[in-house]
Amino acid sequence: MTRPHDLLAAVADGVDPGPFALVRREGADHLELFTGTVRTADRLADIPLPDGPPGPRTLALVPYRQIGERGFACIDDGVPLECLEIAEHHRIGLAEALDVLPDGPVRSTGAGFDIADDEYAATVGRVLADEIGRGEGANFVIHRTMRATVQGPTLVAALAALRRLLLRERGAYWTFVVHTGNRTLVGASPERHVSVDDGLVMMNPISGTFRHTGAAADRDALLRFLHDPKEVEELYMVLDEELKMMATVAEHGGQVVGPYLKEMAHLTHTEYLLAGRGSRDVREVLRETMFAPTVTGSPMENACRVIARHERAGRRYYAGVLALLGRDDAGRQTLDAPILIRTAELSPAGELRVPVGATLVRHSTAAGEVAETHAKAAGVLAALGLGPDAPEAGPRPAARLGDDPQVRAALAARNAPLARFWLDQRTPGASALPGLTGLGALIVDGEDTFTGMLAHQLSALGLRVDRRDWREPAPVDGYDLVVVGPGPGDPGDLTAPKMATMRALLAGLLEAGRPTLAVCLGHQLLSGLLGLPLHRREAPYQGLQRDVAVFGATRRVGFYSTFTARADADRVATAYGPVELSRDPADGAVHALRGPGFAGVQFHPESVLSRDGLAVLADLLGHLLAHPALTGHGPADRG
Repeated sequence: MTRPHDLLAAVADGVDPGPFALVRREGADHLELFTGTVRTADRLADIPLPDGPPGPRTLALVPYRQIGERGFACIDDGVPLECLEIAEHHRIGLAEALDVLPDGPVRSTGAGFDIADDEYAATVGRVLADEIGRGEGANFVIHRTMRATVQGPTLVAALAALRRLLLRERGAYWTFVVHTGNRTLVGASPERHVSVDDGLVMMNPISGTFRHTGAAADRDALLRFLHDPKEVEELYMVLDEELKMMATVAEHGGQVVGPYLKEMAHLTHTEYLLAGRGSRDVREVLRETMFAPTVTGSPMENACRVIARHERAGRRYYAGVLALLGRDDAGRQTLDAPILIRTAELSPAGELRVPVGATLVRHSTAAGEVAETHAKAAGVLAALGLGPDAPEAGPRPAARLGDDPQVRAALAARNAPLARFWLDQRTPGASALPGLTGLGALIVDGEDTFTGMLAHQLSALGLRVDRRDWREPAPVDGYDLVVVGPGPGDPGDLTAPKMATMRALLAGLLEAGRPTLAVCLGHQLLSGLLGLPLHRREAPYQGLQRDVAVFGATRRVGFYSTFTARADADRVATAYGPVELSRDPADGAVHALRGPGFAGVQFHPESVLSRDGLAVLADLLGHLLAHPALTGHGPADRG
């Protein structure tokens, strides 16, 4: 049996004790020591999770390249999915661990980013102009890597860095060292990606970065940060993106809890928690949530293409996860998976990599995002001898800004404009409308899993809902409603297979007179089919919330779009009959349209930004399906 003291003593003597992990989870007064053997797996489904006594069974190091399992683009660097099959599990008190961990200084030399500040700034500019500016998505994370060489034994340096992080970092979800023999990871990740316990699935989107570089955070500056539109919208966008994931892995989608502050030594972040009940195998949960939008972007599939276009090299373990899989006392599967950020990778020869990225949104500036990468790397770099240490945090911070009444009020105010559908506890069937009972809807996905959230809303209104990818040609017979959904790209480029296929689908639906609802990209393609001109906005509407008129009612809704149709009249004659338009009074942008048996909306009624989204859907379904019971909105007005 491995004793913690023996293992740490062996490391201090320059002996490699074999694979192990030392982990302190958020709020724990102890560290967990896992030892065992390491093997590689090809797929997430191959991660071992044997039956046996309760407790942790496997710790998996999931590299970014595994996103290829979902068919998403990536630079394949060949970094393996390594699994520590846990043979022994011990606890060691925090104070005791600090006594036995190496206390000497860590020395690293030759530090420098693989991409210089000016080059990274130029990349930021290209992504803003060529990707967000051309409708490819709402936000993207582009990374770069600090490289250096650690002096002395690698394992000693890693454990000494762990000790410094335990003393000087705070607010981390996991603080850890993982050693597989081939590599050593040390870090303090602030962010739970996904966990499963007693059937409860939880995710933890964190975004928005307030920098204070180890000094005491300034309250007034923090309040300004909490009201900064860029920071507010950045968190809303990743919240929407993780709700898309929860729509897949939780039976009724996720409920939003928060927001909160994540207070760390060098940075303070804003965060939400998402919770929902699910019954999938935890390895399937991992697969369906690869990877967090806070380290990739949205919509996810196209974000991966953008990353592959603009990054020079593979990400290795950056943006992947550590995944601790086990079983509880009842034999049910458990999962706890932090995101691999604020993490250093060390080779046996002392090569050090600290990857870090910034979230690029329409408000971003090149200088601001360069500074953010430096700030995010600061904590782990300091622990490795590459920057000034923060003061020791002690067992608890002296004062938490998150407890300040004005800070709490500023956080609570962020929820006021959001959709109650996602914020409140939902009772199945409570929002169902009688006219929809027994009717079926098909949603065609244009590479944006907002369709998962839309499916939950339509189901809440009473419909039976199926989803289908645009690349899966199949008849639409048997459905009372077809929804042609959102996705990235230029709707005017009909040489693109997706645009041509979805436009042809819409044409067939209109020719056959089938009730059709088009959302965002679907709305743009429908508008083009009706003869309305399409324009690219000078300032993209990515993650933008607005009050707009929708057929006589003012609705607060969320936009994720770069293109829009325009018109100079509220009614137009088309080959498919007369069409009524809801237009922007300033520029004629068509926010919504409806004609005989069809309708379209440029915004996303399913988004957390669409406070009135469910009411909009109820109105449109009343028009499309001609059920009198739907025309008064019913319970939808409350949600």
